[in-house]
Amino acid sequence: MPQSHLTPTLTLTPAGPALAPHYREPRPSTNPYLRLFALPGTRAFTLGNLIARLPMGMFSVSAVIMIAGAYGSYALAGAVTATGLAATAVVAPRTARLVDRYGQARIAVPATALAALGSLALLLCVHYEAPAWSLFVAYAATATTPNTGGMSRARWAHLFRNDPRSLHTANAFEQAADELCFMLGPVLAAFLCSALFPEAGTLIGAILLLTGVLLFAAQRSTEPPVAPRTTATSGSLLRAPGMAPLLGVFLATGAVFGAMEVVTLAHVDGPVAGPVLALQAAGSCAAGLLFGRARRTARLHTCLAAMTVLMVLPLIGASTGSLLALAGGLLVAGMATAPTMVTGMALIQGLTPAGRLNEGMTLAVTALLGGVAAGSATGGWTAEHAPTTTYGFLVPAMAAGLALVLAMALVLRSATGMTKARRSS
Repeated sequence: MPQSHLTPTLTLTPAGPALAPHYREPRPSTNPYLRLFALPGTRAFTLGNLIARLPMGMFSVSAVIMIAGAYGSYALAGAVTATGLAATAVVAPRTARLVDRYGQARIAVPATALAALGSLALLLCVHYEAPAWSLFVAYAATATTPNTGGMSRARWAHLFRNDPRSLHTANAFEQAADELCFMLGPVLAAFLCSALFPEAGTLIGAILLLTGVLLFAAQRSTEPPVAPRTTATSGSLLRAPGMAPLLGVFLATGAVFGAMEVVTLAHVDGPVAGPVLALQAAGSCAAGLLFGRARRTARLHTCLAAMTVLMVLPLIGASTGSLLALAGGLLVAGMATAPTMVTGMALIQGLTPAGRLNEGMTLAVTALLGGVAAGSATGGWTAEHAPTTTYGFLVPAMAAGLALVLAMALVLRSATGMTKARRSS
């Protein structure tokens, strides 16, 4: 609790006018982010989570660099990372379900330790040029990595369960943190692998992941309580009303991200491709922080409509032949990403029972990863087979339009269900 300010005021006493002490409570901060971190324990678990989340943007890049360097095959490197992505899509929801059932600290620490061992095994296999099949096995073991961003969002949802405005700000902060980590992670990985040794990115990433999760899990005061097993906390979340269609929206949205990354790298094709692509994440990070300060939220289909329009800007910028125009288009287009993700995650939280928040948000992330994989493949094929790479920028714009159509269908479905319910009542 902040200490009250002691200020003298003139008041009447039996002996006449005199100065008497008056206690005045300080005005609460108008910055919503400062109010978030005024709660005890929030700074510590956020710091640990950010340390653990940074390697999420490092591992794929590090794996590609060290595998391609040792084996001379980008195809092998891509296949290994794709296998890890597929394994994560299968294992991550089950890990999240265990986190909800037994608690974050009890599950996240051993799951992270196993994932770190998988990273170290991959490092050793590459260093000693083990058979190719061993790379797939080692990288698949990293699929037990817990969804650190989902666990952090679950803590905010528990702390602000009766304060929707603060929860909106917390979700916006988490999305901005995601963008920041995925913007800095690849740059850090590339620097470590080139400045130190090819395996440095994977090694330091594993150390950061384990250190961050240990620090995060040690903050027990903010950990959500384990919910008792009931009918609401059992069964598949995919059967929850509206969950499957919403995950379809996340799948299409992920295709936007995957396609934009591959197409931009193919179009720029040089050392400046990374910094140019990072502008999209920078725009999303800035928009996320601003969206968190807003007093009003937005509807998902409104955010997706804005994304569909803005995703045309990189296409226009690329068609001019100007790198600056493309960079500006990516920066502005990225500003639609964070509000869309914040709004979508809020809907996931609303559809998920309180005792299964980690599982629900991990399903959303899994859908995003599936969309990223599909978007990467489609964008890469288009950029390679189209007359010019500029045509590749049509793919993320079309994926955003598909996400908008799916979201509108979800809205119409909900409206129809409400109408039927009113008629039956």
